[in-house]
Amino acid sequence: MTPRDKRSPGRSVVDALQSARRWASRVNRTDSVVRAARTARQVAPGDLPILEVSSNPTRRSDRIARLIGEAGAEEPSALKELGLTAVQLWQAIGARRAPTETPSEFVTILFTDLVGFSTWALAAGDDRVLTLLRQVNAATDEVVTRRNGRVVKSLGDGTMAVFVDGADAIEAAHEACVAVSAITVDGYRPALRAGLHTGKPRREGDDYLGVDVNIAARVADAAAGGEVLATSSTLDATRADKYIMRRRRFRAKGAPRDLIVYAVVPRYE
Repeated sequence: MTPRDKRSPGRSVVDALQSARRWASRVNRTDSVVRAARTARQVAPGDLPILEVSSNPTRRSDRIARLIGEAGAEEPSALKELGLTAVQLWQAIGARRAPTETPSEFVTILFTDLVGFSTWALAAGDDRVLTLLRQVNAATDEVVTRRNGRVVKSLGDGTMAVFVDGADAIEAAHEACVAVSAITVDGYRPALRAGLHTGKPRREGDDYLGVDVNIAARVADAAAGGEVLATSSTLDATRADKYIMRRRRFRAKGAPRDLIVYAVVPRYE
């Protein structure tokens, strides 16, 4: 009988558990796994949790996020990214009011996001990503508020907002693109794109749901960096002579086949 054969069943189990632990530790710090977990966190709904030591978090979730960040400060890990993603989703869900449905009303829905952000973020690291997203969100929120809109929610590297007035929405979309283009983080200059659609989405609490919301999101996905796309329903709710319009070919899953979309630029006097 070999020495291995003489091992007790209990010792074999301990050896197997230790081997599994070493394997899990290696996977947890594998670059490709960490990048995948980080990308999932960046595109998850909600704002990125507050991690700065200089901040004074009051929410329990922010304190938990700080503990996770401090525990994984020495080197990146997939578990750290997944833990922060869980906190981010917790905050996004908790930020919404209880779902009380209200009658539908005509609103113009704006979606924005950053073009090519994920590719840059994979190499940039958490600190620079957080710095950039906070500056982009602050610039977008300021423009939306000034143009009489309301930010519904942050979407990682983008925003959903609503406006009662379609003209305000178009102006806000362009001003947000310009404001974000002035931001630089270590030489990287982000490019924001925007999509607009006017309709009567179903409102539940602070959120909006339904086909019209999906259409606005698909329109935004079709825009290039710095470009604002708007459906004909949005332009019908404004003075068309205030804008330079160029019709765009548009097809997207979940959007009506007869939907008409324009690239829109305000005529500044």
